[in-house]
Amino acid sequence: MDLKAARGYGKGWGTLVLRVDDVQAEMWANHFKWRGVASGREIQREWGKGNNKQLQGIKEGPCENYLDVCCQTPDRLTDPITPKPNTRTGCGYRNPEGIGFRITGHNDNEAQFGEFPWMVAILREEAVAGNDQKLNVYQCGGSLIHPQVVITAAHCVNGKNPSQLKIRAGEWDTQTKNELFTHQDRDVSKVIVHDKYYGGALYNDVALLVLSEPVVLGNNVEVVCLPKQGEVLDHSRCFASGWGKDVFGKEGRYQVILKKVELPIVPRDQCVDALRKTRLGPYFKLHESFICAGGEMGRDTCKGDGGSPLVCPIANNPNQYIQAGIVAWGIGCGEDRTPGVYAAVAQFRLWIDEQLLYNNLDVTSYEY
Repeated sequence: MDLKAARGYGKGWGTLVLRVDDVQAEMWANHFKWRGVASGREIQREWGKGNNKQLQGIKEGPCENYLDVCCQTPDRLTDPITPKPNTRTGCGYRNPEGIGFRITGHNDNEAQFGEFPWMVAILREEAVAGNDQKLNVYQCGGSLIHPQVVITAAHCVNGKNPSQLKIRAGEWDTQTKNELFTHQDRDVSKVIVHDKYYGGALYNDVALLVLSEPVVLGNNVEVVCLPKQGEVLDHSRCFASGWGKDVFGKEGRYQVILKKVELPIVPRDQCVDALRKTRLGPYFKLHESFICAGGEMGRDTCKGDGGSPLVCPIANNPNQYIQAGIVAWGIGCGEDRTPGVYAAVAQFRLWIDEQLLYNNLDVTSYEY
């Protein structure tokens, strides 16, 4: 069954369609406290009579949010849904079909809900003038490599006091709190920036955030795998994800729903040739701490995606992903086929292991 929701996110968003199958029907029935509902067809009847009727979303229905449904007050479930214990073992499992529902008819690279369960938003708390309430400001992206550790770009958190930062795991649509599984916020207790990080050119642009307490792993919150030291992933088709701008410059808009873009890893010599044709000039040298991805028209990460992961399928298990890169910098946002530049996670695997061991944390969480 499809539940259409025409959302007013601006140009290019089109119509989002939620697809519920019989297997997921019980989850929806429990979520909305429908009694005696066991199939997608019966859920369809609850939403609107007719065997094949598609309900138009928030613009035509009584509810403000596309995940809401009208219920009698005594039947409304008020407690947030928390993730069930994850029965799947191992890191890096992507959910390409989403969790609980699926959006179809999308044409602007929206990720499915829970598709990249390691993705986190790094937030900075700011005081509001004349108000005791603090505002959470989006700082950068990051990814879980351990229930208590996030990896991100050093340029995002260098010089920041840990008390100013928090992370949000399990986020997808930043404008609603009504998703099937709630997000999890954690304070940051420690910021570890690579000792050879150079902000002038973003060399060794990697940092770790140690959380005040572990997140609870579940359907929409998991850890990503890490590559072995020095592992080469040239020509792999990979995914970058984030809430950054859709195009470069003032015309670009930050995203509400998590976006994804598929990119190939570009061999080093090809990347250097492409970068030397830009304003960087013919003598530009790419530092050993970087890799490149992209080089396809209109496909790139952009401003606001800094710190976000670039993940690639494992060769012998394409359903499992390792983090190849961390969004670092680029020339524009994919307008002229220039690859984007990422911190090469494989160059820092030993450093990451050392930091976790020093902080008495298990290093097997991201092994595959």
